[in-house]
Amino acid sequence: MEYRFLFIQSFHLSSTSSYTLRIVEEGKEARLVNYNEVKHLLENVQWDLNPGPLAPYGDWPVETREEFCLVAAGRLPIVREACQSGKYNAIVLLGGGEPGFQESREIARAFGIPVTACAFSQMHFASMLGNKFSVIDLAENHNMYYYNLVVQHQFTNRCASIRNINFPLPRPGSTSQRSLREEQDRAIRGESSEMLEAAVTEAVAAIEEDGAEVITFGCSATFWLRPYLQARLTEMGWEIPVLEGYGCAISLAKTMVDLGVNASGLMFPSDSPKKWRRKKVF
Repeated sequence: MEYRFLFIQSFHLSSTSSYTLRIVEEGKEARLVNYNEVKHLLENVQWDLNPGPLAPYGDWPVETREEFCLVAAGRLPIVREACQSGKYNAIVLLGGGEPGFQESREIARAFGIPVTACAFSQMHFASMLGNKFSVIDLAENHNMYYYNLVVQHQFTNRCASIRNINFPLPRPGSTSQRSLREEQDRAIRGESSEMLEAAVTEAVAAIEEDGAEVITFGCSATFWLRPYLQARLTEMGWEIPVLEGYGCAISLAKTMVDLGVNASGLMFPSDSPKKWRRKKVF
């Protein structure tokens, strides 16, 4: 099967932003966050990377509901243009909060193109691996935004908890002096990382106190933790899978292409459906 994927970031910041988290380079591999974690999944994939819309609300990462709404609207024209191009047979929306996901599915269904996203994909894979999963996330406002995603995707009976490690994204007025990039660099060098230690603490609490049998992540800025958290939990004797969003979204996109399936036309009706239902039940 030929895989032709477009990855679309949630947003991008100006090159002069002092709040950027991403590496700004020419190569798509360098610009795809945590590329080394998912490159084995891309060996048989032709893929492009779109930076997503320029953040319209300011020059800092998205975290609030208002900001998610604004970047969602900016991402939809990119999805439509990609579908109309005929170049791709799947679209993967990057970013843990998956802004514009349902609307993108509606757009792409008319073209027969499946769309996957990180929260949706993690929750579905996690539910196949254990009875309940917990989410490791980084900030109070993002926690509550993600809470709504759990409800929207109908996983309230499978999500044990959302655990907050309190490492908010950089933004104006932030009093936090802790850099997420520096925390990752410390872990890569084998040094102590407060962010990793917080994730370990909350993951163990999710297992022991909440009944989690799978660990997932919320914001994509936490995805880099996956291999380190997996190793630490394994060393402690916990036989529990740890998932991150990019790998799950790529794998789900491959599966949907292989199966030749897409979102249901009853969930996302066309403008003038040939058949319609008198009643929708819950």
